[in-house]
Amino acid sequence: MTAPEAGRGIGIGEHLAEETTTFGFPRDTFRILHVSTGNVCRSPITERLTRHFVTERLGVLGGGLIVESAGTWGHEGAPMEANAETVLVEFGADASGFVGRELLDEHVIRADLVLTATRDHRAQVISMGHSAGLRTFTLKEFTRLVRAIDPATLPPLDDGVVLRARALVRAAAALRGWLLAPTAEADEVYDPYGAPITFFRSIGDEIREALDPVVTALTGVPART
Repeated sequence: MTAPEAGRGIGIGEHLAEETTTFGFPRDTFRILHVSTGNVCRSPITERLTRHFVTERLGVLGGGLIVESAGTWGHEGAPMEANAETVLVEFGADASGFVGRELLDEHVIRADLVLTATRDHRAQVISMGHSAGLRTFTLKEFTRLVRAIDPATLPPLDDGVVLRARALVRAAAALRGWLLAPTAEADEVYDPYGAPITFFRSIGDEIREALDPVVTALTGVPART
């Protein structure tokens, strides 16, 4: 993956003037934005696990994927919660150098895929405009949709991970409305802020289980066994 600025997940040399690509103009990167409330618990875990899984599968070939996060009530400049860092370290992911930030319009404008912790976060992102509706999902919603997509219908990795990722988002958007959650709670990742490490670990496991099929679909490479 493209190396981000410390804690921010923004690739060096990237500029706000870039156009989004999933439904817009060509660009040789694909930007994933994870969103939660404070950007100190759920979205840092999701961001850093996504990077970890992509690197495990693709190494330097994942350089076109840029992964970042923000919070709807983001603790701007804050480190991630200590328990979130512990969970990431236990997964073997890099938790260093993270800096929280508040969700801004520019983050949504740049994102090719927005994955949120809850339906409320999804609604907040979509309400910001910028044609975000077709590229914004809860994490668990996107997992459900991705599992219904035949990998053979996606561009092969030989065509590039960015092209494959764009096609995956378009395919998931086309399925929305057909594959509904069995319950409203099924699409939620609950906030562990202030909870003991045991609850953080359970949330970390939820995030990991939801992310694994997503990263497999994005990269075309399953997790190592």
